Amino acid sequence: MSSSTPVKLAILDDYASISLPHFQSLQGQVQIDTFPTTLNARIPEEHTKLVERLQPYTIVSSMRERTLFPRSVLEKLPNLKLLLTTGMKNAAIDLAACKDLGITVAGTMGKPNAVQGYDATNEVTWALILGFAKDLVHGDTLVQGSNSSASDPNAASGGWQTHLTAGLAGKTLGLLGLGRLGTQCAVTGTLGFGMKVLAWSTSLTQEKADEAAQSRGLPKGSFRVAGSKKELFEQADVLSVHYVLSERSRGIVGADDLAAMKKSAFVVNTSRGPLIDEPALLTTLEAGSIRGVALDVFEVEPLPKDSPWRRPNHWGRDGRSRVLLSPHMGYVEEETMHSWYDYHCRAVESFIKGEELKFIIQK
Repeated sequence: MSSSTPVKLAILDDYASISLPHFQSLQGQVQIDTFPTTLNARIPEEHTKLVERLQPYTIVSSMRERTLFPRSVLEKLPNLKLLLTTGMKNAAIDLAACKDLGITVAGTMGKPNAVQGYDATNEVTWALILGFAKDLVHGDTLVQGSNSSASDPNAASGGWQTHLTAGLAGKTLGLLGLGRLGTQCAVTGTLGFGMKVLAWSTSLTQEKADEAAQSRGLPKGSFRVAGSKKELFEQADVLSVHYVLSERSRGIVGADDLAAMKKSAFVVNTSRGPLIDEPALLTTLEAGSIRGVALDVFEVEPLPKDSPWRRPNHWGRDGRSRVLLSPHMGYVEEETMHSWYDYHCRAVESFIKGEELKFIIQK
């Protein structure tokens, strides 16, 4: 692509401010602007601002599903020719609209030097499970002597062993979904912590569960399939969500499911926030009906400043359940993030030279 004026590139949602050094080779050829604040296209006012923000740009570099690109936005971006994403799937982009509008969508490879059968999301899942079960944030606060985030006022003077923790060995790890990530979680629970695995999804059979176990060197029967979703929630001591988000699965974890859980059980979600009915979850936690929840994903991201989740010294007190929250770090590894921006730079270079792009998702 040749032009007398520089191509305009918008880099969206670079929360950690790491992108610009990766595009140094494009100086003088491309006008680069960064927009670290996410605009939510589902909110009418922000939808308008998003369109206004992106209208001048020929290329947009997006990060995962942080920004939505529905048809209603894309059709108002007449200059957009190349939309870059990360990985090879992005449910936030209307690919049919891109095809109709002549917008090329290109992605990247996944994690560099990835080890087959292992995933960063599983690491975060288990960090949350262990962090919650062993109440590590509370313990750290006790030792450091600050009650800014503790549920125990004694922490202000530097407490010691003021609380009890939950064990995992022999307990039931309930998995809502037994796909690639669900299977990884199951293997870790079985081999790493001696947990019993119980799984359920609308299409899961015992035969499929046995195949998943055997694919990781475990015998048949290592992963048991629950007869119903209710059984899964009733028996789980740790309930971890590993489901693909779709219109059908949105809110698949509802008030009745949470009500079926043991008071000693807790929920972990590193998949997608909308899989859980958030108002129902908040109500359950306010009532202290379960031990608590550990979340890496939320209904709205980034989490608004006035979110009910953002209440220091609220959770874990006065009978309310405990919570452990993480800002969607399931994929935010330094090697992966830097690699993705390197790919985006090379894609822009190929585009302005008129060369064939790699990792095309939609053309």
